[in-house]
Amino acid sequence: MAAALRARALGHEVTLVERLDQLGGRGRVFEREGFRFDAGPTVITAPFLLEELFALFGERLQDKVELRAVSPFYRMSFPDGRHFDYDGDAEAMRARVVAWSPGDGPGYDRLLAHAGRLYKIGYERYGAQPFHRLSTMLKSFPAILRLGGHRSVAAVVASALRDPALRRIFAVQPLLVGGHPFHTSGIYALIQHLERRFGVWFPVGGTAALVAALGELMQRHGITIMTGADVARITISDAPRHRPTRRLQRPARRAVTGIELSDGRRLAADIVIANADAPAIYAELLPKLARKVWTDRRLARLHYSMGLFVLYFGTNRRFPGTVHHTILLGTRWKSLLDEVFGREARLPEDASVYLHRPSATDPTIAPPGCDAFYVLAPVPNLQAPIDWAKAAPVMRDRVLQLLSERELPGLQSSITTSFWMTPQDFATDYRSMHGSGFSIAPRLMQSAWFRFHNRSEEVDGLYLVGAGTHPGAGLPGVLTSAKLVEGLLREKQRVSQP
Repeated sequence: MAAALRARALGHEVTLVERLDQLGGRGRVFEREGFRFDAGPTVITAPFLLEELFALFGERLQDKVELRAVSPFYRMSFPDGRHFDYDGDAEAMRARVVAWSPGDGPGYDRLLAHAGRLYKIGYERYGAQPFHRLSTMLKSFPAILRLGGHRSVAAVVASALRDPALRRIFAVQPLLVGGHPFHTSGIYALIQHLERRFGVWFPVGGTAALVAALGELMQRHGITIMTGADVARITISDAPRHRPTRRLQRPARRAVTGIELSDGRRLAADIVIANADAPAIYAELLPKLARKVWTDRRLARLHYSMGLFVLYFGTNRRFPGTVHHTILLGTRWKSLLDEVFGREARLPEDASVYLHRPSATDPTIAPPGCDAFYVLAPVPNLQAPIDWAKAAPVMRDRVLQLLSERELPGLQSSITTSFWMTPQDFATDYRSMHGSGFSIAPRLMQSAWFRFHNRSEEVDGLYLVGAGTHPGAGLPGVLTSAKLVEGLLREKQRVSQP
């Protein structure tokens, strides 16, 4: 949606094609028995990226959607009953760190300063530009290495903090973008600064209200919207686009001619911006003859993010002691992560989970006197031999027991409606490769130039946005990928002008 709006603002005729029956993709909404459940994104950060979309057309986001600040950002809950409230107040956070572990105050200061430097270099300087040229990577790599990008987020945090529990608290963010904290590049520690600088927000009416406002913005400004329209393939020219055959020049490439839908209809276009999962774009939507870089072999060798088991449920009473975002950490840490991320992974018996209670901030999400929840448990993706038809009820029971024991007493007798999504649903509904929750994992060698480029190397006129592309997953990353494509389209316009 962001890419469509930015392309339209440049003067292009734009058609948005959505394979689901409603807008939003992973940001769609489920309505059950008076409850509204946001399917996916629940942590809204960097709202300026949303404000920019309305400003492109002389409008204001705040006139269409009310964003409410969420505090604490997260409550980190441990099995021993202790919890740590994580928010954007640096002084209050330092006081909590010192109360938890008196010797870790100076380490927290260093970590905070380091996250600020990472944000300035990793997001403002390099995250805000495309990495389709190797020269960009060569210029940025020394700075990335100097700031510890070759180390993992867990290693960066461990170098600053000594307490094991605090190390878990400050290394958990990679899981929010699909990364194993012990394998994710340390550059992603910038998330701590991003959240502190811009806050965490929730739109009144849920993410669905934000999706609706963007949909109305598109309609007001002449974007054609097609829902329930599944793209079967991206059509390309039969012959490569001609280029003079000079030594050291890139070989000629084919160019997009549009898309073909699963019902046989064709839409002609000289530019296609694809928001499907990046590996699936190359594996399923482009013919092999057009792929020289992203071959089946290369796609198979990539490291993919974990899968997600998401349980949605509504209750006939409220749980006022539970904050908007709670992360319930289990007794294990690295071994549990290895279990979830490994290709020979198995269903975790002692999952750590993220609990979302949007009705804590916006009671209208649920009927009066009720609460709406979703709980997300990291699980292996479909590369693991798990039969989700059998595993899903088992996972539901484990998660509900965990919540009943540690956070929501009497939960199971209070549930009035519930349903779930598994990695198989992510593969079916979102065309996610291996049912991964966040496309490819954010490792160093799968970031920046090594990640899927926003301008395709394979086919002229094809651009990519979304979690699998640069700069990465999460709402700020996805919205920034659309902004990068806007810049590439501007560049294309300048080159094509006589």
